[in-house]
Amino acid sequence: MIKVLAVASEIHPLIKTGGLADVVGALPGALKRYDVAVTTVIPGYPAVLAANEKWETVAKLPSFFGGRTTIKRGAANGLNLFVVDAPHLFNRPGNPYTDKDGRDWLDNPQRYGALSSAAAEICHGLVADYRPDIVHVHDWQAALTLAYLNYAEGPRPKSVITVHNLAFQGQYPRSILGSLALPQRSFSVEGVEYYGMIGFLKAGLHFADRITTVSPRYATEIQTAEAGMGLEGLLAGRSDVLSGIVNGIDDSEWNPATDTKLAVNYDAKSLAKRAGNREALEKRFGLDHDNSPLFCLVSRLTWQKGIDIMAETVPHLVAHGARFALLGSGDKELEGIFRQATYQYPGRVGAVFGFDEALSHLMFGGGDMTLVPSRFEPCGLTQLYGLRYGCIPVVARVGGLSDTIVDANDAALTLKAATGVQFQPITGAMLQEGISRAIALYRDKTVWQAMQKRGMGLDLSWTSRASAYAKLYKDLLK
Repeated sequence: MIKVLAVASEIHPLIKTGGLADVVGALPGALKRYDVAVTTVIPGYPAVLAANEKWETVAKLPSFFGGRTTIKRGAANGLNLFVVDAPHLFNRPGNPYTDKDGRDWLDNPQRYGALSSAAAEICHGLVADYRPDIVHVHDWQAALTLAYLNYAEGPRPKSVITVHNLAFQGQYPRSILGSLALPQRSFSVEGVEYYGMIGFLKAGLHFADRITTVSPRYATEIQTAEAGMGLEGLLAGRSDVLSGIVNGIDDSEWNPATDTKLAVNYDAKSLAKRAGNREALEKRFGLDHDNSPLFCLVSRLTWQKGIDIMAETVPHLVAHGARFALLGSGDKELEGIFRQATYQYPGRVGAVFGFDEALSHLMFGGGDMTLVPSRFEPCGLTQLYGLRYGCIPVVARVGGLSDTIVDANDAALTLKAATGVQFQPITGAMLQEGISRAIALYRDKTVWQAMQKRGMGLDLSWTSRASAYAKLYKDLLK
């Protein structure tokens, strides 16, 4: 049995802001069949501590990053956890990274430095009966674990870092080095220094034995100046230990045949039942009840997600007889544009601003197409949910979107391999072309239903993805 210590700032279903939590929460269960036992180090947010009333205190750190800290061990929702219970750092409700006004907590570097330092201490035997074979850190919030291990004495486990989104790197001034309890010698190009700043992610990428990201194409893209976010040189130099493993989904939670969040359940043999979800969706968004194609978009409203070019494309979509439903929040200017569109095109455009998990399920269960016009996308999950629910993805040809969707070109249609529509380059004009192609495909019910069934029949679960991680771990220990 391989013992893996995972380190992350969020984990589904206890605390989640995005796809990172889904991966961290799903992998441990999927890896069990491959003789891999995962225990995850997670901050002691209120929601995490509330998930178990019988945490066992396994270590005490009287003076740790500005306050008393205890390491607790236990299980919650089937997940084996070490919890860094540091009230002075993590006893804050709501979003783990920001205050109620959406501003980053000023002490985030110390908060996630403490998470990383605690994980490194566990690797070195802080908990008497636990020593991992491998430490697997996720994104910048956990990346400094590998720096703490590097600058400490004694043996250390093999290490893996997974980059879920290279755009978020954790860069902070050199002046806080002391507050992170790192030695002065760590501030160098061969350490944590990054363009005169402290780079959490850069440090993890430099010290890791293996680097993974969440799709093969993204692993290639981030070695270029266009997508490398300033780290392309480091990543290209470490290409021999860099690989991409596509994310999976929880196919028990995301199953249209049993999903309690849908108005009507269905499967690939009963696609006609989707009409019940479609009708519920029309009512929820105030859309006309007709047979025109219904495009859905579930996303953060940001530049990365291509939401600005989507805003430009709404008139084209409506002019071609389609309808549009949006669920998301983010850039207030973009929210205003879509809010105005609901007034300009009543019955054709609807929007709900915020995050609503149940509504997102209904959108995949009742919508005809899911739009993902991202400028870059490490993997993406919404296109996978769309495939699972027979909601055809219309996606930009980047990153994991390219790896998971087969474009409905003539060759793919002839070979009966198409599962969606891709467009490139990432412009309003090309998105309009992708939407027009999707509408044309929708009008051919035989082709459309074949694409729906093909997508719904794919194995998108974590089972197959977990085998790639298990192989990575085993290779690392040879």
